[in-house]
Amino acid sequence: MATTNGSHSRPKVLIPEKVSPDGLRLLQESLDVEEKKGLTPDQLLDIIGEYDALIVRSETKVTSALLSAGKKLKVVARAGVGVDNVDLEAATKLGIIVVNSPQGNINAAAEHTVALLMAVARNIGGASLSIKAGKWERSQLVGVEVKGKTLGILGLGKVGLTVARAAGGLGMTLVSYDPYANPSLAAAANVELVPSMDELLEQADFLTIHTPMIASTKGIIGASELSKMKKSARILNVARGGIVDENALLSALEVGTIAGAGMDVFTTEPPQPGDAASKLIEHPKVVATPHLGASTVEAQENVSIDVCTQVISILSGQLPRSAVNAPIILPEEYRTLQPFVTLLEKMGSLYTQHFGLSNSSQRMRTTFELTYEGTLASTSNTKPLFASLVKGLVSPITSADSLNINIVNAELVAKERGILISEYKSRENLEQEGYAASVTLRARLDPRSPSASRRPNPTESTETERQRKIRDQVITGFVSNNQPYISRLGRFTCQFIPTGTMIICRNYDEPGKIGIVGGRLGKAGVNIRFMNVAPIEQNGDKLAVDSQPSGSQKENEALMILGVDRPVDDDVKKGLIGGDGVLEANVVVL
Repeated sequence: MATTNGSHSRPKVLIPEKVSPDGLRLLQESLDVEEKKGLTPDQLLDIIGEYDALIVRSETKVTSALLSAGKKLKVVARAGVGVDNVDLEAATKLGIIVVNSPQGNINAAAEHTVALLMAVARNIGGASLSIKAGKWERSQLVGVEVKGKTLGILGLGKVGLTVARAAGGLGMTLVSYDPYANPSLAAAANVELVPSMDELLEQADFLTIHTPMIASTKGIIGASELSKMKKSARILNVARGGIVDENALLSALEVGTIAGAGMDVFTTEPPQPGDAASKLIEHPKVVATPHLGASTVEAQENVSIDVCTQVISILSGQLPRSAVNAPIILPEEYRTLQPFVTLLEKMGSLYTQHFGLSNSSQRMRTTFELTYEGTLASTSNTKPLFASLVKGLVSPITSADSLNINIVNAELVAKERGILISEYKSRENLEQEGYAASVTLRARLDPRSPSASRRPNPTESTETERQRKIRDQVITGFVSNNQPYISRLGRFTCQFIPTGTMIICRNYDEPGKIGIVGGRLGKAGVNIRFMNVAPIEQNGDKLAVDSQPSGSQKENEALMILGVDRPVDDDVKKGLIGGDGVLEANVVVL
């Protein structure tokens, strides 16, 4: 490609993988484009320093070393959704924007979901195999109509809404569980939002899943959830493998707990001989496809054009639309804000997992107060912190397109999800606490909820009533030596690093409880990496105790926060709870 002469040479773009012709034409109008397919990692490393942008699909590994060698790199674009092949942490530290195309395959994924819906309902897979084998088994292949049936949608993001609109056209009744769904968009698609996942499971004739695959959603549909569904129900997964526990689904199909499944994604791809995924694929009640959700000509074209358009925009000095390594922090702000960006995302995820996902029968709160205390109160730009909190709140439960949250779109995402965050600053000196700045997140009750509208007892003061409403759902964190810590969780004073798999137990604060929990984990083969015992808050902010009757049992409670060395399944978690003072156990993964 020719370049303009002189000092005003056009930015250079390297494309080592296939990009659609239309995308290339867009780039070539204003940029110098070089397609170099088949490069080895070493060859790519040798030449990357010449380029301002890199566009890849899934094969090219964009490592920390490659990014460091790209001295001129401003943007890495992934033509697709997943960015597992890009070192996001290294890119962020180097100020390189990473973008993807979260919307390019929405229609393709939704259409494939509807295709599996119909195939499962009408036994298309089995019927095709039967007639190809020379059989004519009409009486054994009687299906069901979807008209009048209830479609349960777990995750009402863009794909979920597109599926809803299509299913509505088929005459289906639509219900969804997504604590951050936009009520207006749901209503426009004739989708009823239910307050808990349990209600969704109980109502659904067909359940379709549209959440990301992250630690907190791994196995979210397991044996317990399947047992709550109708025996005539069928499950569809065109999202990510691992969200449905494949062993539990296989067992449910074999004993008749549910009637069928349509699976496009699996924990291991391709499945290995003899594993649960392979057995599911072979099961007569399952219609299976090899991860074809985004495999249409149109979807591949859409993602190419999308990322090429974003590259042009970023190289011309405009802000990104779908930055994955978000929130984006200006270089001069990085040193101060980065530890708190990490803290706020972990606080948001901890809130959703501990206060929300831990109890599928309760409605999650979506109104928050975020207070910056100490030296952080003098920070002029809190947008990265706001964006990081929103990202942490929504990522454990909602659809994958919501994970691309940055300073540009955080307020819009929050608004679309019905999240209201009010920010406050307090310049109180915290040096006596051993750190200079902290952040507190409080969840308010929805003013429309029955609890929020309860009339105060005439003997209660207004202040005590306000405290009663918010006392449990509070998280405070601080940073020490660039390491984030949690110092308050609900009513309890604590100090732990929010990382890895953690078990949070609520128990009576009595001798022997640590030994009981440790013993049960030891029998399950779970090793404890760290432990923090958290008593009820007694000083400072007394929201925890002001509303409790004197001498009540709840004042004698504590939390055990246990960092463990491996994932913890439901059986282990349930085994911790017994009649010996261990009241509750939640698993959180950060």
